[in-house]
Amino acid sequence: MNIRNFCIIAHIDHGKSTLADRMIEMTGTLQKREMKEQLLDTMDLERERGITIKLQPVRMYFNEHQLNLIDTPGHTDFRYEVSRSLAACEGAILLVDASQGIQAQTLAVLYMAMEHDLTIIPVLNKIDLPAADPERVSDEVVKLLGCDRNAILRISAKDGTGVNDVLQAVIDRIPCPTSTQHSSSDVARALIFDAVMDPYRGTVAYVRMMNGSIKKGQKIYLLGTKTAHEAIDIGHFAPKYVSDGKLSEGEIGYIVTGGKDVNHVRTGDTIASNEGVSPLPGYKVVQPMVYAGVYPSEADGYPDLRDALEKLSLNDAALVTEPERNAALGNGFRCGFLGLLHMDIIQERLEREYDCDLVITAPSVRYEVKLSVKNPAEIVRSSLLKEDEPDTAIISNPADFPDPTYIEEVREPWVKLEVVCRNEDIGAAMKLVTDRRGIQQSMEYLDEERVVLHFEVPLQGIVLDFFDKLKSSTAGYGSMSYDPIGNRVGDLVKLQILLLGEPADALSTIVHRSEAHSVGAIVCKKLKEVLPKAQYQIPIQAAIGAKVVARETLSAFRKDVTGYLYGGDVTRKQKLLKKQKKGKKRLKQMGKVTLTQDAFLSVLKRD
Repeated sequence: MNIRNFCIIAHIDHGKSTLADRMIEMTGTLQKREMKEQLLDTMDLERERGITIKLQPVRMYFNEHQLNLIDTPGHTDFRYEVSRSLAACEGAILLVDASQGIQAQTLAVLYMAMEHDLTIIPVLNKIDLPAADPERVSDEVVKLLGCDRNAILRISAKDGTGVNDVLQAVIDRIPCPTSTQHSSSDVARALIFDAVMDPYRGTVAYVRMMNGSIKKGQKIYLLGTKTAHEAIDIGHFAPKYVSDGKLSEGEIGYIVTGGKDVNHVRTGDTIASNEGVSPLPGYKVVQPMVYAGVYPSEADGYPDLRDALEKLSLNDAALVTEPERNAALGNGFRCGFLGLLHMDIIQERLEREYDCDLVITAPSVRYEVKLSVKNPAEIVRSSLLKEDEPDTAIISNPADFPDPTYIEEVREPWVKLEVVCRNEDIGAAMKLVTDRRGIQQSMEYLDEERVVLHFEVPLQGIVLDFFDKLKSSTAGYGSMSYDPIGNRVGDLVKLQILLLGEPADALSTIVHRSEAHSVGAIVCKKLKEVLPKAQYQIPIQAAIGAKVVARETLSAFRKDVTGYLYGGDVTRKQKLLKKQKKGKKRLKQMGKVTLTQDAFLSVLKRD
């Protein structure tokens, strides 16, 4: 079988999309006039930011072989896109920048590829750069993979040097697809590794054919959602849709199901030609790392936001949503993300592609709270309680955090963090992590200049601004990746923000008791800068239960009510000031504080 399925994996900005461009150009998949930079980055957001967000497949032909390539993202927040791509392939090109060398995300995606038993082709990119040091980086790759030095290809994806050798290596080294075990030889099964909603043709499934073949017009069954559809159109990516009429075993392509319900076609599901067939293993369910409330700025925008989130969750399997209500912001959704960049991208996609006007609350991670009462449903909503531990609640919204008197223990998520940096940045990186309650585990040198630091750290400490701080403290040379390692007990408290003495639930956060005073002082100071002034003083307080740990006061507008007086007895002036004071007191009693998006951002960025 002359088919090869492979993907390109690498750290951020090591040249994955550029290499994909050169491959498309050299195989003649598109004519030269159709080519443009980062061709497979089809979203405006990807092109503006210069990053890949979505996996993108393309079929090419080279030396009488069909090559199916999946271009993958490099950022740690989109690693789920990478894992789905790996499950549809037999091999991977590990791309390493010849000047930067191995970075944290290079290690993370390599371990993923090894878990899937993929054939790895090591490739050094950007050898044309003045700062390139292919000999040093080759030593790093040999040490990491244990491969032969001659097996490492050296290329420049920008000018096309050595790209033909990479294409030939894909044919020579990566095995052709093999059929998976199934009950009957005439049953077709395909794995859905991505799906999109086409406004005209319904849901389109991106599939890898595992067994048999599916033809256009054939009846198909989705085994996970137990629904039946007709294959309205079938074809491959070049990189646009090209209709074929049939997808055979081992091929990667698309199937237009025509389904109008976004919940019917799910990533990881199996498409089969018969009912009652055993499904493919699919993917393990992804666990979000960060949760935030997403609300429409106007109440009548709720239905549009709901529809937009449904369509986005079809295309982004890592996005988790559930409805929630907030006293200050009305009806909205509690959304789970893989990280802050993922959250930022979803927000921009909702605003651009679906024209939603949003307010997003401060992000939080997921905590497990063990309660010391006989009937926990009296303290928290029964929907928050764990099925296997009925006395433990899963809290992702600080507003749901129960009263401390009912809490036996709080468990927070921890992660295994890997930081790659220069020798001279070790101290700065260690201080940064230990300030966030991190524990150093080990350290190993990639070469004389660069080192990998292994830590265990609470997830809450690294999701907000850790990446930015790491880049600035290591002069841009530091990189990181992390993986969850489970929950651990911690002394955690709910830090409540009070405005005019009233709790603002949307601004509350869960912090470690040792950080409560410093975090509270920073948040109060930030809110003082961004909240709009009123005709009366606004006290801004941070409190743990009944204990206030920080306070700022936003001064009132001062209207000069005595400005028109031109003399006379002083009692005239005092009378007017007294009248103004009474008016401000009455206003304060019925006054409300308007929460802006800047207020939520101030909680987010605690500099």
